Amino acid sequence: MIKRLDLTHQVQKALRRSRVVILIGPRQCGKTTLAHEFLSSGKKNYFDLEDTDDLLRLEDPKAELGGLRGLVVIDEIQRKPELFPLLRVLSDRKPLPAKFLILGSASPALLKQSSESLAGRIETIQMSGFSLEEVTNKKLKTHWFRGGFPHSFLARSSEGSFAWRKQFVQTFLERDVPQMGVNIPAPMFRRFWAMLAHGHGQLWNAADPAASLGVSQPTVRKYLDYLDHLLMVRQLQPWHENLGKRQVKAPKIYVRDSGLLHLLLGIPSEKEFQDHPKRGASWEGYVIEELFKKFQPDDAYFWATHNQAELDLLFLKNGRKIGFEIKLSDRPSLTPSMRIAAHDLKLEKLYVLYPGKENYELDNRIQATSLLSLEKIKQL
Repeated sequence: MIKRLDLTHQVQKALRRSRVVILIGPRQCGKTTLAHEFLSSGKKNYFDLEDTDDLLRLEDPKAELGGLRGLVVIDEIQRKPELFPLLRVLSDRKPLPAKFLILGSASPALLKQSSESLAGRIETIQMSGFSLEEVTNKKLKTHWFRGGFPHSFLARSSEGSFAWRKQFVQTFLERDVPQMGVNIPAPMFRRFWAMLAHGHGQLWNAADPAASLGVSQPTVRKYLDYLDHLLMVRQLQPWHENLGKRQVKAPKIYVRDSGLLHLLLGIPSEKEFQDHPKRGASWEGYVIEELFKKFQPDDAYFWATHNQAELDLLFLKNGRKIGFEIKLSDRPSLTPSMRIAAHDLKLEKLYVLYPGKENYELDNRIQATSLLSLEKIKQL
């Protein structure tokens, strides 16, 4: 059992502060397991909206939920967003007999009703699969290859991990996507997802996938947004400043979980991964997700100009601008692009993250830092 202490503390603090806490994360990332750690009232205070018995219990939701005390957990809230207005009423009672921990497998943008109906009453925590910090640095290679979904990472063999990820993708496309009201044939949607995997870490261009699938560019943009809202893909937007330079305006696309990326690329084992041409792009996406898990920025972007200056990741947090370059090399060195990014973007610090063990200065405000030493980054 891998303890998720940081997430546990985040939820504990949020429940002390707020009447309703919503825990957002992709399916099978461990939300339900984590939520059960907070339940002291047993089954009666837990509702799984994919369970027909629990749905029957909620035929009269006000009567059922209104009589409960303590912490109430509602799982897969995206299945019944009409509950949000009722939760507003229940969370306004004085004295307050119950607080609510809501679990959702879709982005806050898709659960827009939560912020609108519960403004001032709700706190949102984003969650994903295991982080490197949770599984420990000794498991870096396994974690990178298998990804963070608990069943994939903890599988007894590489074959078992690959089989679980394959089944996950099939179930996601055939059951989960249609449940969200997305009417796209599963084989077509999988082809599109695989195309994104092959373009992982690259600028988004709707023209090629639209032509390959025989649909319009607005249609493939909708496909991309669906995968983004369902927390399978990250669209990293470009940062723009008035620098007198032509800057890139298209987003970069990443498959969020490295294990799913490798499945979609058809890489069944770590041995076959060693010399794969997408290894560098995979490392970039893997590190980006670890940075999001660790630092939870207020906003995040990449930056690139048409004269080849670029920055892989820009975090804005607490009024600070911190940059990250990601290198899959034994000992990265200073480049002109790093100097330009640090100067033009007025970065407080630029970290060059790589898989080695040493941390060393490259220049003023620019430091090579091992991914194994994220805890030493204090600025955020």
